Amino acid sequence: MSAATRLLRRGIGLPSPRAPRVRVVRDVAVPMPDGAVLRHDHHRPVGVDRGPVVLVRSPYGRAGWVGTVFGRLVAERGYQVVVQSVRGTAGSEGELSPFDEADDGVATVRWLVAQPWCDGRLATLGPSYLGITQWALAPEAGDALRAMGTLVTASQFRDQTYPGGAFSLDNALSWAAMMTHPGLGERLVEAVRHRVQAGFGTVPLSQADLVAAGTPIDFFQDWLREDDPDSAYWAKRSYAARVGEVGRRGVAVSMTGGWQDIFLPWQLADHAALRAAGARPLLRIGPWVHTTPAGMAAGIRDALRTFDETFGHAGQTGAVPDDGARVLLELSGGGGERRLADWPPQHTTERAFYLRTDHGLGTEAPTFPTRGDAADMGRAPLRSVSPDPGRAPLRSVSPYWAGTRIVYDPQDPTPAVGGPILSGRSGPRDQTALEARDDVVVFTGPVLDADVVAVGPARATVHVRAEVEHLDVFVRVCDVDPAGRSVNVTDGIRRIRPGAPAAAEDGTVAVDVELWPVGHRFAAGHRIRVQVSGGAHPRFARHTGTGAPLGDGRVLVAREREILHDAAHPSHVVLPVEG
Repeated sequence: MSAATRLLRRGIGLPSPRAPRVRVVRDVAVPMPDGAVLRHDHHRPVGVDRGPVVLVRSPYGRAGWVGTVFGRLVAERGYQVVVQSVRGTAGSEGELSPFDEADDGVATVRWLVAQPWCDGRLATLGPSYLGITQWALAPEAGDALRAMGTLVTASQFRDQTYPGGAFSLDNALSWAAMMTHPGLGERLVEAVRHRVQAGFGTVPLSQADLVAAGTPIDFFQDWLREDDPDSAYWAKRSYAARVGEVGRRGVAVSMTGGWQDIFLPWQLADHAALRAAGARPLLRIGPWVHTTPAGMAAGIRDALRTFDETFGHAGQTGAVPDDGARVLLELSGGGGERRLADWPPQHTTERAFYLRTDHGLGTEAPTFPTRGDAADMGRAPLRSVSPDPGRAPLRSVSPYWAGTRIVYDPQDPTPAVGGPILSGRSGPRDQTALEARDDVVVFTGPVLDADVVAVGPARATVHVRAEVEHLDVFVRVCDVDPAGRSVNVTDGIRRIRPGAPAAAEDGTVAVDVELWPVGHRFAAGHRIRVQVSGGAHPRFARHTGTGAPLGDGRVLVAREREILHDAAHPSHVVLPVEG
């Protein structure tokens, strides 16, 4: 057992190794059907000549954290591990084509089960991209695949790339730049941070990769072109339609996610597909972002428990208590833990929180006159009001007008502050500076006299009036503590295009926004706040204010929109509340 894995074992919370001595055969060549050769490292516990194999397919190399955590550490649990570099990375031939991993994955499975040291049984393991490589091979792996350990990942990455029809610019460009300079590894963040930041601000977006990485990136250009939901490019790279097949074959699956992880909504869609197929995956969600060490540790423990139970080593890592709970949640906001039979929770009630004309937030639907009645009053000019004591004045409207007008200016786009982002700026963040901007409108509820615990899917409906049919609507729910500090809990975005959604007779549009699933306690003495704005840059690419294609927008036009909150246009957020 190495010193590194000894420290990792303690940090992750694993018992003493079952096989402290591990031998590694490096750079093993595996030919693919098209003639390309992929290479892997074979981690074999001393004394294990034949048995099940854990396959890890990675674009991030086979050494460093990948080889240590998912190679040697797992081998010390008594499993043979094959850590393979995907096509076009770390010694494997060919060209990387992100997420197109089915053919190579299936060919590797066939090669493995033919080896004399493999007993014909396989498991797969890994987070993020190492997770989609698992879903890529799973449908065609046949009876060989017995278990999967999936962490912060999903069976398709398209919807994460275009959530709500917007474009995940920060995630896409940061990752593309990193894969263009793989030799820098973790140092990439500091080495080219300024270049990536400049890329975020580049107009048009088709030039952003050149600025960020110093060279055009073919797959980044693909992502700019292929934003149509029916794109054949993404259809080839999606494995979601066959998740149910994996469940029906009885493959044991562990799934680990975070309330602030970039893949959570689509990971839960995979969970639903497995459940519909009769499977009982182990799902754990905690107050984590994509790379939180505590979340990774929990996911590794769950994966190893699943492998031990599947391959007859039960008790080696410690079994999950058999109390019927297959959904294990740790809530943010000090909400404690929940052990549930299924997701979504069955013990919650949907509660609507309505945006009010005075910038409050209430549980009763608005009764203020409709726009038709209010129109007779005349439109009041925008003025500053302060419905929230102790907070800077808001750009608002007269309390006698049933809407709030704001301007989104793509030349000074509303910034992203925290949330589910791949980079280190993710997660819960102080919203004070953001909420003081003129292009962000907030609605704040009263001081809570009891805890409000929200667990499950969340959504919003915002009624908007604008003179154009191209704009974004970003909605965020925050937790405001007694000192007035606002911290983000969940959010979502929706890009409006002509006719989608359709306008009502009065010209307004009801914009439905799917928010990130939530698991949070709003404590007594706190308040619930809702932000509405026109974007969150660079997490999402700024809306240019025109109908130009995603990569081609060269003209940036400021656009006004009105957020309505009267009886005929009851804008609101819906949270799944316990009790």
